[in-house]
Amino acid sequence: MDSASFITLEDRAGAHNYHPLPVVVTHGEGAWVTDVEGRRYLDFLSAYSALNFGHRHPRLVEAAHRQLDQLTLTSRAIHSDQLGPFCAELTDLVGLDRALPMNTGAEAVETAIKTARAWGYRRKGVPAGEAVILVAHQNFHGRTTTIISFSDDPVARDDFGPYTPGFVAVDFGDIDSLRQALTDPNVVAFLVEPIQGEAGIVVPPSGYLTAAAAACRDANVLFIADEIQSGLARTGHTLACDAEQVTPDVLLLGKALGGGIVPISAVVSRDDVLGVLRPGEHGSTFGGNPLALAVAREVIAILQTGEYQQRSAELGAHMLRRLREEAPPSVKEVRGAGLWAGVEVHEQFAPVRPRCERALETGVIVKDTHATTIRLAPPLMISQEDLDHGVDVIIKVLG
Repeated sequence: MDSASFITLEDRAGAHNYHPLPVVVTHGEGAWVTDVEGRRYLDFLSAYSALNFGHRHPRLVEAAHRQLDQLTLTSRAIHSDQLGPFCAELTDLVGLDRALPMNTGAEAVETAIKTARAWGYRRKGVPAGEAVILVAHQNFHGRTTTIISFSDDPVARDDFGPYTPGFVAVDFGDIDSLRQALTDPNVVAFLVEPIQGEAGIVVPPSGYLTAAAAACRDANVLFIADEIQSGLARTGHTLACDAEQVTPDVLLLGKALGGGIVPISAVVSRDDVLGVLRPGEHGSTFGGNPLALAVAREVIAILQTGEYQQRSAELGAHMLRRLREEAPPSVKEVRGAGLWAGVEVHEQFAPVRPRCERALETGVIVKDTHATTIRLAPPLMISQEDLDHGVDVIIKVLG
């Protein structure tokens, strides 16, 4: 079958819940993928940061093979020899006490919401059923019914009600807006992306995360950092919060934690927070399965070296400098941190989807968000030569 045949089959037999670029990939290696006709493409998307370490990283593939020969699933009805070490190694990496593995990013967010509410009732003393969680406007935390209840995006939200109550939105990056909302004694948590990904790689003002965490601490409110996209070396630090030396009360990880091989997410927190959960109150059959844990443990070991954080910081500074200095007049703003950038065009040059399609024709995979922004997230192991080639193509299609 050729690409057109695969796309036609998917269009006929699959749900139309995505609008993918017209390429059918069959092989991946490092920063490159190959389609069914044998044409190679530079991957400048990294599956929305799930492929931070590139396609089929040898250490991660080897870890998966080793575990496949041993044990793949137990459920949490019994113990495995992977769960304890995973929790210990992950908490050591991020400086927190306890970890709870799940499968997807949305599951991690849902877990954090349940945990924050239980903490509010059992520790803070909020009246039953009255807990409030603050979120940021233009957020993206997933597409489950609870999560889309506090989304601003009509595409994610419209026609999926009735919506779950208990959420109040504040302006992202506006510390005064947050402080005002924190005066409500029923607020139990502030759930926020340190850098907003789906919104177009929106970076808050310097000092915002520090001030937000302090304001939450003063109000006895949990600061929940959703680092599912921004975490694990994407921004030049292990966590985006590390740029301001902020340790969240609750940390959400996913995507790159599975090494681009298996889905796994995690909620990592203090002992007094995750300690509110009791047996039977939350779980998942595949959450914490040995195969995913084995791959995630190798991801953690790779991150412990600091190599990928340094590569992201250095190559990211180079990428952002080139994009800002060489951007054509169509570009309104270039935002980013590490190897993560959003290139926003002026309204008259939108939508940018056709520009992504032209980049694809040239052999570079990028994707649009909110019609006006192209987001870039090349694998952290990319060479500078390949990075410059990708940037050359992006600048050309934006011209």
